[in-house]
Amino acid sequence: MSAPVTLDENRLDQTLQGLRALRDAIGQTVLGQATVIEELLITLLAGGHGLIEGVPGLGKTLLVRSLAQALALDFRRIQFTPDLMPSDIIGTEILQEDHGTGHRHFRFQKGPVFTHLLLADELNRTPPKTQAALLEAMAERTVSYGGTTYALPAPFMVLATQNPLEQAGTYPLPEAQLDRFLLHVNVDYPSETDERAILAHTTGAAQAEVPTVMTGAEILELQQLVRQLHLGPELLAWITRLVRASRPGDALAPASIKKYVRWGAGPRAGQSLVLAAKARALLHGRLAATREDVMALAAPVMRHRLLLSFAAEAEQVRADAVIADLLQSVPLTGV
Repeated sequence: MSAPVTLDENRLDQTLQGLRALRDAIGQTVLGQATVIEELLITLLAGGHGLIEGVPGLGKTLLVRSLAQALALDFRRIQFTPDLMPSDIIGTEILQEDHGTGHRHFRFQKGPVFTHLLLADELNRTPPKTQAALLEAMAERTVSYGGTTYALPAPFMVLATQNPLEQAGTYPLPEAQLDRFLLHVNVDYPSETDERAILAHTTGAAQAEVPTVMTGAEILELQQLVRQLHLGPELLAWITRLVRASRPGDALAPASIKKYVRWGAGPRAGQSLVLAAKARALLHGRLAATREDVMALAAPVMRHRLLLSFAAEAEQVRADAVIADLLQSVPLTGV
């Protein structure tokens, strides 16, 4: 692993002040969701994409809009519906005529995916064929059409919201697409105190605009910094064992994995957990990831990457419970 990063004290203070300002700017409009906001910022700093799940009315779209307003980035929103087509996302060719010569030619008209921050709202309300239109963009940061590959702007981030699959009119996301999301963020009901504050905040005078506190260039710099942060060899070995033990056929897999998981996490889960742990460390003012960072992010990184068995469905066992048992069962030495 790389050696620990060293920053001068002033530079580190500026970085942490910028991150605090970003967190505070979002918190002005999104109340009572501190963990959700942190996981959203971790996704941003790690250069990944986020899947945000919760029942309607919990502020998922507001959360993404607030992030967009706090960043000086291009922002587009796509409302996913059953009749949405792939061309509505990536774009299509249109026939143009040169009025001087009369010559006709096709020109690629870029779709809304060509932006810095894309909100894929209610992603699971459209069929898998249209969902898959985002695959190349999320994995390669490019779009291919008509034999030509077009680069997407940098930074590029997809934040998708989805309603729980038990809701009417939803389609499960393909496993290949789920694996492209760095974190699966669960948005739960607020506490009574937070809900009272939400009611007071949203039913009074018009709310102030979220201030812009960070630019795209600053985001790219922070994403590079995150990759340079230190993660010790013992911690890397533990992350590797955790991911491998999530597979039922692995020798380290605990009984709960063998019983409740049909298909475990792949190597991309380990990559995501390393980057997310480093990003959380930076958010908390540290230049090295720790065991606590891994513990805090194991569930958001892995919950969408485990394919649960019929036994889990029958006994209503959730992925988070399996991951909690995994963290307790896999040996941790020297960390």
